[in-house]
Amino acid sequence: MKNCFALVDCNNFYASCERVFRPDLERRAIVVLSNNDGCVIARSEESKALGVPMGAPFFQIRNLIRAYNIKVFSSNFALYGDMSQRVMSLLQQEAKEVEVYSIDEAFLKYEDNSYSLEQAVRLRWWVKQCTGIPVSIGIAPSKTLAKLAGKLAKKEN
Repeated sequence: MKNCFALVDCNNFYASCERVFRPDLERRAIVVLSNNDGCVIARSEESKALGVPMGAPFFQIRNLIRAYNIKVFSSNFALYGDMSQRVMSLLQQEAKEVEVYSIDEAFLKYEDNSYSLEQAVRLRWWVKQCTGIPVSIGIAPSKTLAKLAGKLAKKEN
């Protein structure tokens, strides 16, 4: 009996959480700052494309933020934790074995290689529909390969 693993990874999680309650920010550049608004801890794809570096101190990117009208959020860990629980509860309905790997990632274990691309597409849609959070899913025979497949899946989104 061979196992199959699916790594479900929330895309740009903190920025995506902020967008759930602010749909007007869809396709807008967003950054989330650490406690006390010190450094960038999360970026939307749009911010990444504009060259906002991860971990950059806010004072160093202030001009970039103004120039591109980047929306800035102070971190809201209560919100992120709640949204994570919502996503994880959906995943627990999907698979018998779920290993929460981080606030925005979980491994789903299936026996007999019983997970398909069609199921992954449906799961992506379901999580987005129920929570507003976009996810990428990597499927492979091991957790390590599922993590790698998840990185490739992010590039396809």
